[in-house]
Amino acid sequence: YSKMATVSLGFNIDSPRWDQSTFVGRLKHFLNITDPRTVLVSEEELDRAKALVEGCRAGLVPPGSSQEHLLYAKKLYDSAFHPDSGEKMNLIGRMSFQVPGGMAITGCMLQFYRTVPAVVFWQWVNQSFNAFVNYTNRNAASPISLRQIGVAYVTATGAALATAVGLNLYTKRAPPLLARWVPFAAVAAANCVNIPMMRQQEIINGITVTDENNNELGRSRRAAVKGIAQVVLSRITMAAPGMIILPIIMERLEKFTFMQRIRVLHGPLQVLLCGGFLLFMVPAACALFPQRCSLALADLEVELRDSIVAKHGDRVPYVYFNKGL
Repeated sequence: YSKMATVSLGFNIDSPRWDQSTFVGRLKHFLNITDPRTVLVSEEELDRAKALVEGCRAGLVPPGSSQEHLLYAKKLYDSAFHPDSGEKMNLIGRMSFQVPGGMAITGCMLQFYRTVPAVVFWQWVNQSFNAFVNYTNRNAASPISLRQIGVAYVTATGAALATAVGLNLYTKRAPPLLARWVPFAAVAAANCVNIPMMRQQEIINGITVTDENNNELGRSRRAAVKGIAQVVLSRITMAAPGMIILPIIMERLEKFTFMQRIRVLHGPLQVLLCGGFLLFMVPAACALFPQRCSLALADLEVELRDSIVAKHGDRVPYVYFNKGL
């Protein structure tokens, strides 16, 4: 790193590199931290990145460190460690694993949609994957019991299977394209159940809200509902282009003679095309809403609002919280 610029005076490793109040700024941020190449980084290198980030926060920058070196360490840290707890997230649940994991599962759901056993199996696989992702990216300040995790998993899987199998049987006599869209309907329905169920403690007990300077103000259930609703919408948006547009593409491609000769390659082709969609849609969907979500004081529960006004007057027009991913 000798040819790189040294760390500038007043460098703050936690300051966003891009303006997080704009969609483009958030998109650049999530393109950086959802980079699927980071899943190949060794555990040792991730631990070194964490140590470097924490050292930098404490003002202990190793001699000779460049700003680029520190920013890369922060990229690895953000991709692998939870923003609330600082704990290393399981590999399958990281947003950087959404492209390789999601493309394989989504491609198979779109390919094997004709028979009920195939629909049941791939929807089960998808909901198991989603359970890992939703648990990993919850607001870590709200613990959830193993029993609640189990109920959320079973409920979401049931919703996905009921939707998929029901629509699969309903579309037997419908145009072929409608049958290809059944997996997306099942995924959307399951997301509306899985995420709120997996994060039910946040809705029941509320999540911590802070002022602009990160000073804790209390816990709000309405903040939790807003954050979770935004996550549900983001997840559906993440899946929509690939699961809606790709069936149209495949429906037209399969009419060509050369495609009929290589049916065995249809599955791998759909997996690769899903990867192309997800490569952009994962960061784009994550960027739909600010990670540090805000809620107007007037929209809070009456008790919490009165408590904040009593302590701070009109100096806190908005409260802030981590909405999760």
